[in-house]
Amino acid sequence: MRRLRANPRATAGVAVLLLLTAVALLAGWLAPYDPAEQVGPVFGPPEPAHPLGLDDGGHDVLSLLLYGTRPTLFVGAAAALVAILVGGVVGVVAGYFGGWVDGLLMRITDYAIVIPALPLGIVIAAVWGSSIGHLVVVIALLLWTSTARVVRAETASLRNRPAIRRILGLGASHARVIVRFLVPQLAPLLSAMAALTIALAIFTETALTFLGLGDPDTITWGTMIRFAFQRTAMTQGAWWAFAPPGIAISLVVMCCYWVSQSIEDTLNPRLKVAHVSRAYFQVVNR
Repeated sequence: MRRLRANPRATAGVAVLLLLTAVALLAGWLAPYDPAEQVGPVFGPPEPAHPLGLDDGGHDVLSLLLYGTRPTLFVGAAAALVAILVGGVVGVVAGYFGGWVDGLLMRITDYAIVIPALPLGIVIAAVWGSSIGHLVVVIALLLWTSTARVVRAETASLRNRPAIRRILGLGASHARVIVRFLVPQLAPLLSAMAALTIALAIFTETALTFLGLGDPDTITWGTMIRFAFQRTAMTQGAWWAFAPPGIAISLVVMCCYWVSQSIEDTLNPRLKVAHVSRAYFQVVNR
């Protein structure tokens, strides 16, 4: 934790994510206007009363951005949590037991990897309807496979270490070995994967919502970009209707990437050595 706090990118990433979480919780008090209230002309430019301008319905973009923070972060965190849980369980079981169990679970993972996002989202939206919950399911189904593969490889490596074999030789059950010894050693890897998965989930939510697979009645950063595109904000030069949510999404993705990479670098010192060696090699070749 001391090394992680000393990393400026990790500190900045966590600080921004905590700030956005506070904004999501306090959006009702921070927003200057009701997001459903028309407070000015269509595509009104930024001014002191409306720092981020107005959208196609005369709604305050700043208020929409603040209210859209909560569902956007919720979709990202919920989808990432489901993906990490499913992928972690599949990866641990496959890597620990090996054999036919590993083969079966990895074949299921291979089939899940090739599922295209757009057709899956269309099918779920057509059968169940468009909603935030269904969007979380779609994103989780798309993102758990990468976690499963990474965790499976790390678990297989840990399973073959002498310490784990010694514990099994002393009569410890498989469940005890997994819960007591393997999961704590996998926690740092899962933390790094969770931060990265949140970024991927938010990005995927924006893409699916832009294609019309999200809930149109829920304000998210993705719906703001979608409505701005559909209602010709770009052709009319109303950049303030789509630039703020785009910048917010980019900021969250960047901060999640910083946190994920910082956790991995901190808990795996060999990566730092590799970075130094690569930089030294590049300097020598010059």
